[in-house]
Amino acid sequence: MELLLLLVSLWALCVSAEQEVENLSGLSPNPDRDIFVVRENGTTCLMAEFAVKFLIPYDVLALNGIDLITEQASVSLPRGAQIAGKCGSSESELHISWLNLAFTFRIFFSKEKRTMGSDGKAKETEVWKINKVQLVYDTSETTHFISAYNPGKHTASTHHLSALVTPAGRSFICAAQQTLTLISSDHQKGITVSIYDIQIQPFDIKSDFVFSEPYKCITDQREQLEQMLPLVLGLILGLIIVITVSVYHFHLKLSAPQLPRDCSLYKNM
Repeated sequence: MELLLLLVSLWALCVSAEQEVENLSGLSPNPDRDIFVVRENGTTCLMAEFAVKFLIPYDVLALNGIDLITEQASVSLPRGAQIAGKCGSSESELHISWLNLAFTFRIFFSKEKRTMGSDGKAKETEVWKINKVQLVYDTSETTHFISAYNPGKHTASTHHLSALVTPAGRSFICAAQQTLTLISSDHQKGITVSIYDIQIQPFDIKSDFVFSEPYKCITDQREQLEQMLPLVLGLILGLIIVITVSVYHFHLKLSAPQLPRDCSLYKNM
């Protein structure tokens, strides 16, 4: 009887921690931007919206049948990609696969505490980041890898990555392109991953299907400042012109000759 109760308890624990995944890319107005959601116990625990492109070098045989030359395959995420994910208190993952597992893109997130501060005052704060990105690809997939030499599966990964560092409890948002380089098992070739139009939150989502307060990337902040700068300069210039005209008008009034105010002077005329 006790064994039966133990088994039931374990089954209930597994069910309570059940995770679901959803590809909501069809809801995105941007055909290049995908939306992925991982849910645990009926609540969103990881959300990611982004557009991504991969530039993958691969070898083909030259016309002389001896030498190898390198071609580039440009790969994008299709709308019908399959996803998997895992949520945790300090580690989360998002796995995206397409074309019958010819491609699998994995993003690994971690949360950590960092000592930050200014004016000589150190303060410990919690942040999350992407600590690893991995792409598994198969060069025997002929749509993108045309006449690949010695085709097969390869794995490309980042090393010692710390990207998209964001304060805990907030989502990372960035319209500007973020570029990562992955080193492949295929003769150490460098694969370029370009991610843009991003909003991601792998931890501490308070409302279902809703991102928490956004944390803008430095590039977006700089671009916003550059857009506002002409307006600010225009307002300052306008203010200077108004002040100059006002001072000039006041100066004219002070320097104008004063008419006599004694009425007796007019009687004697």
